[in-house]
Amino acid sequence: MLPVNIKKQGVLFMNINKNYQNVSESYLFSTVAKKVNEFAAANPNKKIIRLGIGDVTLPLCKAVVDAIKSAADEMGIKETFRGYGPEQGYDFLKTKLQDYYKSHNIELDLDEIFISDGAKSDLGNILDLFDVNNTVLVPDPVYPVYVDTNVMAGRKVVYVNANADNDFLPLPPSDVKADIIYLCSPNNPTGAVYNKEQLKAWVDYANVNHAVILFDSAYECFITDENLPRSIFEIEGAKTCAIEFCSLSKTAGFTGTRCGYTVVPKTLEFDGVKLNKMWLRRQTTKFNGVPYIIQRGAEAVFTPIGQKEIQENLSYYKENAKIISETLKKHNIWHIGGKHSPYIWLRCPNNMTSWEFFDYLLENVQIVGTPGSGFGNNGEGYFRLTSFGSRENTIEACERLDKFLG
Repeated sequence: MLPVNIKKQGVLFMNINKNYQNVSESYLFSTVAKKVNEFAAANPNKKIIRLGIGDVTLPLCKAVVDAIKSAADEMGIKETFRGYGPEQGYDFLKTKLQDYYKSHNIELDLDEIFISDGAKSDLGNILDLFDVNNTVLVPDPVYPVYVDTNVMAGRKVVYVNANADNDFLPLPPSDVKADIIYLCSPNNPTGAVYNKEQLKAWVDYANVNHAVILFDSAYECFITDENLPRSIFEIEGAKTCAIEFCSLSKTAGFTGTRCGYTVVPKTLEFDGVKLNKMWLRRQTTKFNGVPYIIQRGAEAVFTPIGQKEIQENLSYYKENAKIISETLKKHNIWHIGGKHSPYIWLRCPNNMTSWEFFDYLLENVQIVGTPGSGFGNNGEGYFRLTSFGSRENTIEACERLDKFLG
């Protein structure tokens, strides 16, 4: 006899994961898109400038495009055609990443590097390795994916306050025993960057509490100060407590191409089990791997010519951030970020809520940003702008702001 799980009007239903009902029905950026689309439909003659979602606007660099084209040609020839590839990535790309880390004085084995379709996927999928009864610690404000993926699984999420008092760079709490810790530096949404001493405090906390740090370094390419860490593995002790995730979306404009990488050290062990082996087993079972063509494009990112071309693109976005920051400074609007990050995190003027300021900018100057409250309670009263727009739009947006705020 089948168990009666849910019975409604005589119909038998199977059980579902009800934890999904605890997640907001609307993802932050879908709410933003809905508001913008409604305004655009009602005001078809007004030009809207989008400085909200962190999507890039510059095309892939020539070295990457050439590599993708060449790889596509290979797929049309019997002798060079590739079928199923290794789920953990081809060695030709992993070798380039190994050398990239070595340039930052970090030694990695090839089998500690896993190629993925982006940091967002792996930050959620890595949770397959951990029990649902683990306690998750995240900063507030925070990238919503960190929270939502854990709520979907039914884990307890606790928060550590990031605010203006600590420059939005919270240190480990003394009154919380966490099992899984999310850190992002340079941070999304605030643009704040941890220094080595601050990250060392987190590494020590994790090792003492037998916790794992899930370190999102998606924006490491924007760091220009050699004294600031671009990887958590620059910190002594990190290889026994941390997993690092990075994406080429911002590094090389792969937002529409999808490629990233995750580093799981072989020294990372919990309850007598190596997480590196667990992750390999998970990926070979539940992940098809990144297409060969895309991995050849990613390989080109880390060639000398690729790095030169990509640095030109990154400089373009950094200049955009400077333009936005200078406009805010002119009107004494408090903000951080923009220097080692593509994001500018500003305090909403006149004590506006973040959604009030969103509507205010959209309706009066047709500029779209991201309300801080969408990133957590401590984001209320703050607002995120991105430097990923075109130079022309960034300048025009700042001219509108300058005139309006003046």
